[in-house]
Amino acid sequence: MMTRPHEDRGEAWVAAQLGIFALAAAAPCWEGPWPPALQRLGRAVGLPFVLVGAALLSAGSRQLGRNLTPLPRPKADTVLVEDGIYGAVRHPLYSGIIFLLFGSALASGRLARLAVALAAVGFFDAKARREEAWLIERFPEYAGYRRRVRKFIPGLY
Repeated sequence: MMTRPHEDRGEAWVAAQLGIFALAAAAPCWEGPWPPALQRLGRAVGLPFVLVGAALLSAGSRQLGRNLTPLPRPKADTVLVEDGIYGAVRHPLYSGIIFLLFGSALASGRLARLAVALAAVGFFDAKARREEAWLIERFPEYAGYRRRVRKFIPGLY
């Protein structure tokens, strides 16, 4: 009996992503509290970031529906989604996570959490590149979509 070799669906990316979440939650807080004015500014800027992140995650998840998977390789029965929030950014779920990480870091006033949020930008950029390579294999029209729609922030990046 022949066994099928394991197909890489990007499990290592998901494991690393969980590690980022754990680091963000447990980021050491060795530095003292920020000055009160900076704490207020951090909360004022951070909370809207959290709200934007939650909105992106909600809209992207809802729109993907059955296509949703934590793995970067698209499911066999997936369909390409290019409208709605996906007409504004290619990766609203990754954008949402990044906004949440930055917002919560600013609101908590912790430099270590800001460092994790910065690292998350690089991580999700790399994960998106891997995912997009698989999407282009599956959907040749994805290349045109990628030229039209920004990756994380409409009109910027």
